[in-house]
Amino acid sequence: MTKVVNIERCFEKFQDTFSPKIVGELNGQHVLLVRCEGDKVPWHTHDNEDEMFLLIDGMLEVMERDNTLSLHAGEFYIVPRGTEHRVVPKGHVKLMLFEPQGISHTGKVKAEITKESFDRLDS
Repeated sequence: MTKVVNIERCFEKFQDTFSPKIVGELNGQHVLLVRCEGDKVPWHTHDNEDEMFLLIDGMLEVMERDNTLSLHAGEFYIVPRGTEHRVVPKGHVKLMLFEPQGISHTGKVKAEITKESFDRLDS
């Protein structure tokens, strides 16, 4: 079954932060939408997976131990596997993430934002 997913309509369905919602799947990957606000993401690493952050709205700092990048709406960055990183939203941000099914979104680090599973959002 094919369907069109309207990203803004999906974001209208939830307000909670740091709680990714599954809006699609492809080739073993989850397509996730998440709202973020505040400095809550711990330093962490994904040993076997790259992680892509596509900024839909707002400004986001992607920090690596030796580098900090600023993302603006319409830009994305891929954190290479094995790279210790964290993200810091500047105000309220909306993100789309592409991650392998089963990835621990805070790596091996357990934090207040760590989720064991993600909710599905009907588009």
